[in-house]
Amino acid sequence: MTRMRPTFRRLVASTAAAGTLVLAACSAPTTSEGPAGGTTLVVATSDEPDALNPVLNYGVDGAALIFDGLVSRDSDNRLVPGLAAALPTVSPDGRTVTAKLRDEVLFHDGTALTAKDVVFTYQAVLDPTVDSTLRSDLDMVESVTAPDQATVVFRLRYPYAPFLQRLTLGIVPATLLSGQDINTAGFNRKPVGTGPYAVESWTPGDRLVLTANERYFGGRPANNRVVVAFVADDNVRAQRMRAGEFDAAELPPKLAAAFDQDTTYRVQRVPTADYRGVMLPTGNPVLADPAVRRALSLAVDRSAMVSGILGGAGEPAFGPIPPTSEFADPTVVGAPTADPTAAAALLDAAGWTPGPNGVRARDGRPARFTLMYPASDTLRKDLALAVTADVKKIGIEVTPAGLTWDAIDPRMKSDALLMGYGTPYDPDFVSYKLFGSTFAGQGYFNPGSYRSEAVDRALQNGRDQIDPAQRKAAYAQFQQQLAADVPWLFLTYLRHTYVLKSSVRGVAPRVEAHEHGVANSIWWNIDTWTRS
Repeated sequence: MTRMRPTFRRLVASTAAAGTLVLAACSAPTTSEGPAGGTTLVVATSDEPDALNPVLNYGVDGAALIFDGLVSRDSDNRLVPGLAAALPTVSPDGRTVTAKLRDEVLFHDGTALTAKDVVFTYQAVLDPTVDSTLRSDLDMVESVTAPDQATVVFRLRYPYAPFLQRLTLGIVPATLLSGQDINTAGFNRKPVGTGPYAVESWTPGDRLVLTANERYFGGRPANNRVVVAFVADDNVRAQRMRAGEFDAAELPPKLAAAFDQDTTYRVQRVPTADYRGVMLPTGNPVLADPAVRRALSLAVDRSAMVSGILGGAGEPAFGPIPPTSEFADPTVVGAPTADPTAAAALLDAAGWTPGPNGVRARDGRPARFTLMYPASDTLRKDLALAVTADVKKIGIEVTPAGLTWDAIDPRMKSDALLMGYGTPYDPDFVSYKLFGSTFAGQGYFNPGSYRSEAVDRALQNGRDQIDPAQRKAAYAQFQQQLAADVPWLFLTYLRHTYVLKSSVRGVAPRVEAHEHGVANSIWWNIDTWTRS
C-alpha cells in the first residue's frame, strides 16, 4: 500500500532563511489599484503544499481558492452548490448520485468546464498509478460517468451517508492532464482551475502569488492579488507580522496574545475540531502496555495545558470526535485535571514498581520513552514539555525531542509523537485512516500500528450505515473502545489563533479542521476581503 503522508510540507525553510527573506511580494503590503479597484493582501502560514493539485490532496475539503468542487461549504460549514447548479440528488437506495453542472463556468485558461472534467478528476483519484492519498476516501465509488456535457453520475458500491461531503474535491481540466503522469506533471506547480484566483507564481520556500479571476462564476474577488508567505518558524512569523509585512498571520496562542493590546491589530480565536495528542506506538515495549497508556491519560493535566499553554484558547480533549459534533459520545469524557494517585495505582497493579531514581521499572525495563515533536512548532514543544513534567510525577521518564519531520519519519513506529488531526465534518473523515487496522504503519495515518477488531468493526459500520441513529451508535462504540485502549493520549482541542491588521474587512471565521495552509484557515473567503 502506498505510504500515506499529509501533503503539506511542514518545514519549508530554515529559521535563518525565513528571518532574512524579505522579497518584494512579502514586504509591507501596499494598495495596488486594478480594473475593479482592490488591493494586494499578504497572509502568512507555516505550511506549504507539496502540490497544488486536488487529485494529490490539495484543498479536498473545499476553500482551495484556485479550484472549486461540485459542492462547497458556507460560513456554517453547511453544504452549498459549487460547480453544481444545485446540491446533487441521491437515489432512494443511496447508490446513485447525480450532479447537474452550472452553465458557462470557465477554467482560468478560458476553456469551458464540462462533465468530462469531473469524471477525469475522480477517475484520476481512483487510478492506482496515481499517488493520491484520497483513494481510500472514495473506495465506495463503483463508477463515475457523464451521460451528457452537463451531467455527472456517481454509482456507489454501497450507500455511503456522507458522500455529498466528498464532492468538495476541486475539479481539474481533463485536457491539461490526460495522458500525463499526474504524480510529476508541471500542472502540480502551475495549475489551472475554476476558482476565484489563478496562480501567478510559486517560489518554493517563500511565497505563492494568486491573481483575481476576472471571470469567476461567483463574482470577481474584491481584491486583485493574494500573496501567501510560507514562514515555518512561529517566532519569525510573529516578528514579521509585527514589522507590518502581513495583513494576517496564523500564530500560536501565546504569540498571538502579545498583539491583544495593540489597536493596530486584532486577534481572532477561531473554534476548531483540531486536536493535539500524543501518538503512542504499540511497537514501543513500554507503551505497548495498556496500563501504562491509561496511566498516562490519568496523569496529564489537560486543564492546565488549556489555561497555561493555550491561554484559554481551547478545551481538554478525550477523543478524536469534537464535543461540537452530533456524533460525540459524552461518556468518554474524563477528568480534565490530573489524578496521579489513580495513575500510580494502575502502574502498581501492572507490576511497574518505583526504582531508587524515581523511575518505575518492570522485569528490569525502566518506564521511559522518547516523545518527539516538530522542532519549529512552539505549541507542540510546550505541550510535550507539559506531558514530560506531568508523567514524571508518577514515575515515568519522558525524553522530549524536537526534530525535523525527516528525522521523525523513521522513528514513528517506536517513539511517541506529538501529533495533530481533526475535522468538523463527518466522523468517517480522518478517523477511518488514523485508527483503522488497514492503515497500520502507513506513514502519518496510524503510524503507531494500532489494531482493534472492535474499532475496525465500528468504523466500518459507521461507513456502511445510512440511518443516523445506527451511525451514531457505531461511532459511540468507536469512541468507547479508543478510550479503553488509549492508542493516543488526547490532550487539547485548539482554537486557531490569527493576528490581523485592524484595517482588514470581510473576515468570516468558521469552525476549522486541523489543516492550515493555503487551502484552509481563516482565509477560506479571502476573495471577499478588503482593506479600509
